[in-house]
Amino acid sequence: MRTAITLATAIFLCVAIPARPLMAFQDDAAPAEPAAAAPAEGEEAPAAEGEEAPAEEVVVISNDELSFAVDNIVLFLSAVLVILMQPGFAMVEAGFNASKNTVNILFKNLMDLCIGCLLFFLVGYGLMYPGESYAGGYFGFAGIGVAEGSDRVTAAPGALDPQVDFLFQVAFAATAATIVSGAVAGRMKFSAYLVYSAVLTGFIYPVSGMWKWGGGWLQAMDFQDFAGSIVVHAVGGFAGLAGALVLGPRIGRYTAEGKSVPMPGHNLAIATLGVFILWVGWFGFNPGSQLAFTGTDNTMATMLIALNTMLAAAAGGFAAMMLSWVMFKKPDLSMALNGVLAGLVGITANCDRVTNVESIIIGAIAGVLVVMAIIALDKLKIDDPVGAFPVHGVCGVWGGVATGIFGADTNLVTQIIGSAAIPAWAFFTMLPLFLGLKAVGMLRVDADEEVAGLDMVEHGMAAYTADH
Repeated sequence: MRTAITLATAIFLCVAIPARPLMAFQDDAAPAEPAAAAPAEGEEAPAAEGEEAPAEEVVVISNDELSFAVDNIVLFLSAVLVILMQPGFAMVEAGFNASKNTVNILFKNLMDLCIGCLLFFLVGYGLMYPGESYAGGYFGFAGIGVAEGSDRVTAAPGALDPQVDFLFQVAFAATAATIVSGAVAGRMKFSAYLVYSAVLTGFIYPVSGMWKWGGGWLQAMDFQDFAGSIVVHAVGGFAGLAGALVLGPRIGRYTAEGKSVPMPGHNLAIATLGVFILWVGWFGFNPGSQLAFTGTDNTMATMLIALNTMLAAAAGGFAAMMLSWVMFKKPDLSMALNGVLAGLVGITANCDRVTNVESIIIGAIAGVLVVMAIIALDKLKIDDPVGAFPVHGVCGVWGGVATGIFGADTNLVTQIIGSAAIPAWAFFTMLPLFLGLKAVGMLRVDADEEVAGLDMVEHGMAAYTADH
């Protein structure tokens, strides 16, 4: 108690003593002020003593302008969160792979965003949003770039500035591209990957996006995919499956007799941190897809989406952990991490139209599916080092179908059609690309280069200064 009193006294003295000269000065009679200078020609004379100065002009912001500002700023922040998912993917992929390929993986993820941004600006955005004249169609093109004139948009609730809309959409395009990086890790040439990334972000993904979000034929059928279980994640997952099939497994992954040889990742700590980053980034991915945030209805919808996202991720991680514990007699961290991602992917299509309890069910089923799909791929000798196809392909399709099972105002048949058509588009367009690259010797590195590691062979540098 004495200490507190002493401290309070010291604080008072520190404040009061320096203030005394100022207070004394204010008590003294003020010196006479010099006569005010006459106003210059054209200037207004200052108000005489006792007269009120003219009021400053007040800028009035309308409700429409305020709603427009809030909607667009929140969408911008959501885009930033989605872009921050890129390092999350990079860390998951790097942690699940050998240390000798870390630089290569990080570089691919960086280029997904760089190439994706440029190609989506030049052609992708115009393909994805071709305009009303292509409504109900399959392809269209609105032109290069994004509207940037001062009259590009009229302020109104729900109206989006094309500039921030592009930023949000290009983050989705980069997400679809980077999913494939993990499926082909450790054996694909860097140059071939750049070709793939350009094709997917500039053409394959924008067309699938147009079918649903750009007024295409699936939107005309009332197919529902709120934030992209199918349009984004299944596209990346099935493109990754095509790449893994054409490339074949990593050297040493299977014996001559076909027995599976585990190749554990070099750093589960990095992979775990990456999953946490992705989990946080998903709150830009899903709630951000509401697109309008002002007003009671929009606010409540956004909060429902956010909680459904959280619950599905938690259920997916828990279900995958429990299943791996039962099957392998010990809980498997890598399965639990993929379970969290599976739950997030599964809820992405329907987070706006299911209940909290239904989101738990969807996430838990996704957690079971991802474990079973990882085991099935291994039995089929399809080498997917990070589980990209089980997480994004299988659980992306599950999310689309689950929307028809649980979602309000949906049709199950329509959901099945859309959940099959878009993955098929991705798989059967990327398969010829990978086969073509393989035919001309551009796809896979040589065996000795693969054994040495892509970091030194492809980039001449290592991620670590010591062996890990």
